[in-house]
Amino acid sequence: MYGMEYSREIELRGHIIDSGIMTKVFDAIMEMGGYFEILVFEIGKKKQDESFARLLVSAEDETQLAEIMSVLHRLGARLPVVEDVGLGEAEANRVVPKGFYSTTNHPTQVKYAGEWLPVEGIEMDCLIVVVPSEKRALCTPMSKLLKGDLVVMGDTGVHVDPPERPREVGTFEFMHGTVSSERPSETVIAQIAREMKSLKASGGKIGIVGGPAIIHTGAAPALAEIIRGGYVDVLFAGNALATHDIEYNLFGTSLGMNLDTGTLARGGHKNHIYAISEVIRAGSIKNAVEQGVIKKGIMYECVKNDVPFVLAGSIRDDGPLPDVITDVMVAQDQMRKHLRDIDMVIMIGTLLHSVAIGNCLPSYVKTICVDINPASVTKLMDRGTMQAIGVVSDAGTFLPILAKYLRE
Repeated sequence: MYGMEYSREIELRGHIIDSGIMTKVFDAIMEMGGYFEILVFEIGKKKQDESFARLLVSAEDETQLAEIMSVLHRLGARLPVVEDVGLGEAEANRVVPKGFYSTTNHPTQVKYAGEWLPVEGIEMDCLIVVVPSEKRALCTPMSKLLKGDLVVMGDTGVHVDPPERPREVGTFEFMHGTVSSERPSETVIAQIAREMKSLKASGGKIGIVGGPAIIHTGAAPALAEIIRGGYVDVLFAGNALATHDIEYNLFGTSLGMNLDTGTLARGGHKNHIYAISEVIRAGSIKNAVEQGVIKKGIMYECVKNDVPFVLAGSIRDDGPLPDVITDVMVAQDQMRKHLRDIDMVIMIGTLLHSVAIGNCLPSYVKTICVDINPASVTKLMDRGTMQAIGVVSDAGTFLPILAKYLRE
């Protein structure tokens, strides 16, 4: 075809038109210098019907064709006849075999011994380890790879299911995968509140990723109310959010600023250090709550309502608080533990923590990123969290309105 000697057939199935997958496939082939011919195209005629397409993809040489097929594979393309995965043995702990398969954050299956095995715990940029004795396929971070592990090699025998946009436009679909500063913020927040209520009513789990801007903008009481109302199942943050939350509830300041008056407190720049010291004296945040040192606030509500929190440390931290995990790999493990079975994550005013959590999330988890800077949401999506939707809003505006709609 078109004078190209190397070609291969691929198949696409699902809501491939409504989700834009077909367009992405066409664009990818042409951008990489290849050509395609549509052999079969069956369009679903009802809303619930799937569509099906078979394409012949051609390229000038084997290398170019392999590169195109690798991209199409991540868009959900499947070969008509699928062979079992190839496996390579890890020669040492954390040493990956050359040619290993690197995961997306989409639901993934691998074909082993003629059976399709779901990859457990999927997240992006990891390896897939097959355990033959248990017929299991495990998404494995490089840090957890052990000598002798059987690692999936190449794309053969691997199938990816990228998120599809169904023809029915549901509660969440109107703002799917986009960021805009021109949406009516209160309408969007009302939609999010309805989705949170629906999730909780059906037993779903919601996580919050928060930055210190929540405290600085005066939104801490609103988040505390949301936690008290039972809408948060886990809190992810750093030393700063917890420290300034406790500072505010001990001294009425955040970074030395009187939040009620907007004036600098005399000697207030030391208040966060005093706050950390008081918690260290008590032994932990929980102890400080139980001893009556901390009497309100975000961390107080987490303790009182048995909401777990993961505070991941940073080289910038003061103190830090005794609950802060300073070993980043241990922090990763704790994040993954609490992200199991999570249904929605709301990220508010913290780009670095948002990217960290986003890297561990499957693509089917509803992900909302709230930031006053639209570029923060774009960066999150550019780093692979393509399911994220963006709400361009200040934390001090977003959380009180969200609390109001959840209250109603």
